[in-house]
Amino acid sequence: MTRVLVVEDDPQLVRALVINMQARQYGVDAAPDGATALRLAASRQPDVVVLDLGLPDMDGVDVIRSLRGWTRVPILVLFARRASDEKVAAMDAGADDYITKPFSMDELLARLRAAVRRTEDVPLAPETTLVETDAFTIDLLAKKATRGGRDIRLTPTEWHLLEILVTNPGRLITQKHLLQEVWGASQSGKTNYLRVYMAQLRRKLEADPAHPRYLITEPGMGYRFEA
Repeated sequence: MTRVLVVEDDPQLVRALVINMQARQYGVDAAPDGATALRLAASRQPDVVVLDLGLPDMDGVDVIRSLRGWTRVPILVLFARRASDEKVAAMDAGADDYITKPFSMDELLARLRAAVRRTEDVPLAPETTLVETDAFTIDLLAKKATRGGRDIRLTPTEWHLLEILVTNPGRLITQKHLLQEVWGASQSGKTNYLRVYMAQLRRKLEADPAHPRYLITEPGMGYRFEA
């Protein structure tokens, strides 16, 4: 059973989320604040976290940073429409996806399924498990990236994007294909997702993110990995 940790201080929304998730055979734990969320995450080991940034005891971004200190569990952030700065901060801290309030339950559940799907291990052929460049090394089997001899922490979403690109060196991967593979068919028009995550990958892996050598944009078409 897939276990979800819901971190939200609105009891009515929590009730709606719990009812809908349990009806679809998810196991659900709920936390009304950040401290409880961190305790439950450590003890219950959820498969995915649904996190509202507006918590009563601490900043939701700090919760994300605390979780990313020890786990790569997918984190789906809920936030108000006006909180664009918070969205960027949450993504930079390690959130995997976001949804803006108010949202439909069907959309949230679709994002939840996509987040869980991205964590599933896909067997790779031996010749594609290690990708080495002059700037960084990607061990796809171990899901590990190193740069300058240091481990680089990547979120599950970043890993999924990177895997698609580096296992198809030199090949243009269209925006539509990447969006469908990583976020699902319903999100095939959300090119802003790709811009955000590709920028994050470049900051973490490229020597000069503003002038990338390996993660190349083909304007209006997609992206490719240049080995």
